[in-house]
Amino acid sequence: MKVLVVGGGGREHALCWKISKSPLVTAVYCAPGNVGISNHASCVDIKVTDIDSLVRFAKAEEIELTIVGPEIPLSLGIVDRFEEEGLNIFGPNQAAAEIESSKAYSKNLMKKYDIPTAFFSTFDDYNEAVNWVKEVKPPLVIKADGLAAGKGVIICHTEEEAIGVLDDIMNSKIFGDSGNQVVIEEFLQGEEVSFIAFTDGENVVPLESSQDHKALLDGDQGPNTGGMGAYSPAPIVTPELHAAIMNQVMIPTVEAMKAEGREYKGILYAGLMINGSDIKVLEYNCRFGDPEAQPLLMRMRSDIVPLIREISTGGVAKGEIQWYDDASVCVVMASKGYPGDYKKGFKIHRINDVDNMEGVLVFHSGTSRDDEHIVANGGRVLGVTALGSNIPDAINAVYKAVNYIDNDSLYFRTDIGKKALKYI
Repeated sequence: MKVLVVGGGGREHALCWKISKSPLVTAVYCAPGNVGISNHASCVDIKVTDIDSLVRFAKAEEIELTIVGPEIPLSLGIVDRFEEEGLNIFGPNQAAAEIESSKAYSKNLMKKYDIPTAFFSTFDDYNEAVNWVKEVKPPLVIKADGLAAGKGVIICHTEEEAIGVLDDIMNSKIFGDSGNQVVIEEFLQGEEVSFIAFTDGENVVPLESSQDHKALLDGDQGPNTGGMGAYSPAPIVTPELHAAIMNQVMIPTVEAMKAEGREYKGILYAGLMINGSDIKVLEYNCRFGDPEAQPLLMRMRSDIVPLIREISTGGVAKGEIQWYDDASVCVVMASKGYPGDYKKGFKIHRINDVDNMEGVLVFHSGTSRDDEHIVANGGRVLGVTALGSNIPDAINAVYKAVNYIDNDSLYFRTDIGKKALKYI
């Protein structure tokens, strides 16, 4: 079987690596891919937003299965277009992908179907939003309604800060049209967890638990990013809590989407806030997390291709995914200055040496090649990921690898995975 993966980041590198191991697969292509992905797939110079060219390529190469990594092509309707052309593709259609592309839509869906979430209100008028902030009082969380590369969620501790953020989003348009509408919600206490599952629109097959670290700096300080690291499993998710998440969030969400006439097929990702036994949904994503995909796919024993193919061809998602007992930790190495202005083009040394370490893989996110050298070409550059017999072992292994890479122009958090230690 020929497989096409759409995307060019760390998540897609992990997917290509995992898919290339399947005995069902004869060739893997990735559009546009990156330097690291080229070790596992043939990279094709097509942007993720160029859906017409992706369709033509899939037809010309007789691609039997296309897997969409990032949210943008899903929100643009790539699944609808491929299906119209009779091509098998994995991911939610455009109407279903609105669960991520519009935070207002997802919040109203949760409210309508009694899926637990924070108290909120939505606004498309700046003055009305300001008046609500003054009435409700911070701390509050302000979210741009549309896609903002993981940076459109801002915690505001004072009234002045909240009004300034509203001005930035709604008037100065720092997130473009994604900020035409905002969601303002209560600030929740607790610990964030990523819960990801496959679904065929009715059945839900969960992955192991994981935890992302979205803030730039140690101790969850600084601005939000696309993710600075992740680990799996997340010991905060006990078997009892796992069952509660399935029964209170995942299954009801799939049922709600079907009731709304937006049958949801693909990956459903719920970002959750856990406080004791209390579960609340922070947001939904319509695809694998990045960087959560990296540690999850390293831990996955099962072949991922049969389940994806079954869902994409209208089959039933069934059975349990098998996992290695090992824990895994991913540390993102980002260009200094990210998520603001950052430089590109600097050389990165000793990546190949790290790839040769036992139980360690370097997933590329923002890289390119300059002559014989790998250079940085994005904000998040690498996702160094390691296995260990337990989380402390995985933490030690991943930071040994991270510190071996020439990183003068790279920044990384030094506390990825440490939240788990209090549960061990």
